[in-house]
Amino acid sequence: MRILGIIPARYASTRFPAKALVDIGGKSMIQRVYEQSSKATKLDQVVVATDDERIQEHVKAFGGMVVMTSPDHQSGTDRCYEALLKIEGTFDYVINIQGDEPFISPEPIDHLAQVLDQKTELATLVKVIDQKDILFNPNVPKAVLNKKNEVMYFSRQTIPYLRNAEKEQWLDTHTFYKHIGIYAYRTDVLAEITKLPVSALEKAEALEQLRWLENGYAIKAVITSDDSHGVDTPDDLDRVTKKFL
Repeated sequence: MRILGIIPARYASTRFPAKALVDIGGKSMIQRVYEQSSKATKLDQVVVATDDERIQEHVKAFGGMVVMTSPDHQSGTDRCYEALLKIEGTFDYVINIQGDEPFISPEPIDHLAQVLDQKTELATLVKVIDQKDILFNPNVPKAVLNKKNEVMYFSRQTIPYLRNAEKEQWLDTHTFYKHIGIYAYRTDVLAEITKLPVSALEKAEALEQLRWLENGYAIKAVITSDDSHGVDTPDDLDRVTKKFL
């Protein structure tokens, strides 16, 4: 089975323009993501998918693989599909790796890859929540799993709602999961989901993955102990730099 790792990278960003090229301890963000992802042993190839020539030239300069994609894509999933079509060779799965996690560990990428077996349509990572500020933060998507470790629903709200417990005791009463935004797509499924219209649940929660659930696709969840350290703002950059450098 062949797995392609794709790192979508846009130049434009409302809260942090050009963040893919920002210097972090002597290397750009996109170079750090690329090098960390390339350490994953289950990936047969890693490529950056961008819509900007400056990022393209930068990736080439440090020796990475890169493909140009349309500036009109509304999501990383759509960008991944165009990149897949432009890459030589045949792949069974694509793993979409966030381009704003400069210190991503290769281990969770490999953990996600290990559950892919042709029957798996889609897969993603979740982590047990152990902090109240994360549990009740609407900017942190949560996931509810079934007995087969498939995602039943994603929400920005804290789910499930524990009717018979005080909120101060929720973490001691139930296991809650934070969604980690790395996705694996079987390539035929990737082709299908990029053709789906925006769904009602997706609009309501502003979570793309709800479109897939609403259309009947199964999303396998892999529980990881690794956390995400995404960089959406300059303040986030300061935080992760202090943590890792």
